Amino acid sequence: MARHKEFDRDAALKSAIAVFADRGFEGTSTDDLLRSMGISRQSLYDTFGDKRKLYLEALRQYNSNNVSDLIRTLNTAPSPLKGIEAALLQFATAPEFNGAMGCMGVSAICEFGRSDGEITAVTDAMGRTLIGALERRLTDAQALGEVSSDLDVSAAAQFIGSTLSGMKVSARAGAPADTLLNIARMALRSLK
Repeated sequence: MARHKEFDRDAALKSAIAVFADRGFEGTSTDDLLRSMGISRQSLYDTFGDKRKLYLEALRQYNSNNVSDLIRTLNTAPSPLKGIEAALLQFATAPEFNGAMGCMGVSAICEFGRSDGEITAVTDAMGRTLIGALERRLTDAQALGEVSSDLDVSAAAQFIGSTLSGMKVSARAGAPADTLLNIARMALRSLK
């Protein structure tokens, strides 16, 4: 008879995300994960497989949660441009982006580049989703006259996406909130 798991899988995965976001894949030991997740080695293997499988699941979950939150911010603002502004300002002022925790998505790209096909597939899918959402909002903003009519929407979406990533790296490096806010404001000015 199978033994009932004695831990909350979602809570354990959330703990793994925090460790991986802080230390990266190579910088995280299995023992680090076990301590943070509060589970035994056998539970890790039985539930998640090995460290790599856990990392991939954590990366997928992290990206899904963050992109969903960003898209919600983009789409719930009173106007398309206000949505983009809200997303940029959210990144600039959120405590988790002010150096307390790294971005697992950006860290995965920096750590692996394009050397690992599975990780590349996860980060590429997240990137396509984010850029697609930004393009839709920029197209809407253009139709409403909120941004320049000659704005290259695709290039602008790529720029905003890169700005968001850069803000995360800057925050991780210790940039204060006012610096991040200035970056956000400069990005918004570029759309006019």
